[in-house]
Amino acid sequence: MRTRSRGQRVRDLLLSTDPRRRTLVSMALLALALMVSSACVMLMIAAADSAVDAAAVQWWAAISVGGLAVMTAFIRSGETARLKDPSLTVPQMVWTITSGAVAYVLAGDARGVVPSVLAMILFFGTFGLNVAEVIGIGVYALLAFACAVAATTRFNAGPFGYLDAAYALMVLIVLGGCIALNLRIQRIRRRLREQREALAQALAINRELATRDDLTGLPNRRAMHDMIELERRRSLRSGRPLQLAELDIDHFKHINDTHGHATGDRALQAFAGVVRACVRDTDVLARWGGEEFVLLLSETSAEDARELLERVRLAVAALEMQHPSGPLRVTVSIGLAQHRPGDTVELTLERADQALYTAKSLGRNRIVTAPPGPRAGQGPGAARSARA
Repeated sequence: MRTRSRGQRVRDLLLSTDPRRRTLVSMALLALALMVSSACVMLMIAAADSAVDAAAVQWWAAISVGGLAVMTAFIRSGETARLKDPSLTVPQMVWTITSGAVAYVLAGDARGVVPSVLAMILFFGTFGLNVAEVIGIGVYALLAFACAVAATTRFNAGPFGYLDAAYALMVLIVLGGCIALNLRIQRIRRRLREQREALAQALAINRELATRDDLTGLPNRRAMHDMIELERRRSLRSGRPLQLAELDIDHFKHINDTHGHATGDRALQAFAGVVRACVRDTDVLARWGGEEFVLLLSETSAEDARELLERVRLAVAALEMQHPSGPLRVTVSIGLAQHRPGDTVELTLERADQALYTAKSLGRNRIVTAPPGPRAGQGPGAARSARA
């Protein structure tokens, strides 16, 4: 196994090895870095402007950075994973907005730098909020900075002049623009989410169409192959018997030729409904092609399978379909084969096919069980040629 580099070990120690937590910690560290940068700017202002209370700014910087550092450590510990907001986005934004409002009061004549910091805070926090939270944060920011603007004149012991009005107006513009942009981003996110859901639904429908016969609603040949292979492996592990039966509607071509393909389609649907009503929930019926069906009987002995198929045969023979020319009846021929350990699925299906051919040649409307061994010289091509 490849040894991790020192840089990788440091990153794992700082960000965690859990992918989800790494993302949350990375975003929290970005917010912390922005706060540290803002604190540095405020400290520079305090150092350059004697009118600014340097001690108050230092306390502000320590508290502002310390609060976000505590939240970042809490996220890194993993304790927030069970919370509804594991990234603590709302608490972080409330903290930074409050810090920004206080900085606006402390910065004196340099308070014009605060709106840009505020805009950056609101923008980066957008992606973790829903619409209601965006509106709530926006309203809180407006109230916080309204209080800050009101406190500025008293704190600085000076009249409210045009510069104060300009700064207040700039804060209002920044907040309004950020809220509008955030809401626009939320709408885009919602639309993208709806598009993803629609795409997932379309893919699910396509997968269903790829594995289902659209006429009867049964699994199609490809899906049935996969299910039979899965049951074969399960039977091999458990040692329990697995039976495969091929069912073919007798004289189906005559129905199509005499009454039309629409009547033939209704006959296929009625046949599928009758068979599904006779078999167990664990049994799988699939349309194999044309008027031919395959029935998968897992964990079923040959005697039980034959008894079940006899019920199917009698139910099909009793089926009566209404038609303008008079009631139509159909019968079914069935070939049954038990899967043998070591055989392929194709070989078992071929044995069932040969048994079906025998049922057809003996007069139809009957069940024939495949013998234990293969029948030489008799292939599925010959069986299909005898079906009409």
